[in-house]
Amino acid sequence: MKTRTFGLIAFVCLLATSTLRGDDKKVEQGFLDRVYKDSSGKEVKYILFVPHEYKGDQAYPTILFLHGAGESGTDGKKQSAVGLGPAIRKNEKTFPFIALFPQSQRGGWGATTDEGKRAMAILAEVEANYKVDSKRIYLTGLSMGGMGTFSLAAAHPEKWAAIVPVCGRGNAGTAEKMKNIPCWCFHGDADNAVNVKGSREMMDALKKAGAEPKYTEYPGVGHNSWDKAYGTKELYDWLLEQKLK
Repeated sequence: MKTRTFGLIAFVCLLATSTLRGDDKKVEQGFLDRVYKDSSGKEVKYILFVPHEYKGDQAYPTILFLHGAGESGTDGKKQSAVGLGPAIRKNEKTFPFIALFPQSQRGGWGATTDEGKRAMAILAEVEANYKVDSKRIYLTGLSMGGMGTFSLAAAHPEKWAAIVPVCGRGNAGTAEKMKNIPCWCFHGDADNAVNVKGSREMMDALKKAGAEPKYTEYPGVGHNSWDKAYGTKELYDWLLEQKLK
């Protein structure tokens, strides 16, 4: 009887030691290089940010970021070097969102384009592999990505807990489709690349549709209004307050 009891105790101790060592697969955190493979076998690089507190035991709010035209390509790196990426790096240890950075190869994030469809597919892949809070998925982008934000919001209004278009423009005729999505838009009034009228018209259209979008316009700021926008601490606090019902 004593031998059997000792054996049981030894087994329990071994199991506990294994658990404490974390013999299960270690969860990678921080900025991670990833590759998405479509149904044809084509591989496309993207970047995934996993919070440093992430352990896979609770669902995290998640941001899909769409870059501008200048970050298009196949290197899989540039898209996290402008906008949201640098903002995360300033507070990387405490940033509380999963964030994904697909890269457009041909330009344009329209919902009906290959790039727009791939962005949604990459989001689905992340949802399948990580603990994503499905009620707190946010969409944002700058310039070309700001335009893509409006497009994907109108095409998939049920998906987003909130959207943050930065220095972009959209189709005012689609405002009715996205009127129920909380929106905070940013633009500089001295933007020579994407005229500020694009954001103003979208905000007016959303208001006419019954929405109450937030809008921040920076006096004297040009196209790179994304530095100020993504550097706004209150933006992330606001996002965390937005949740699908």
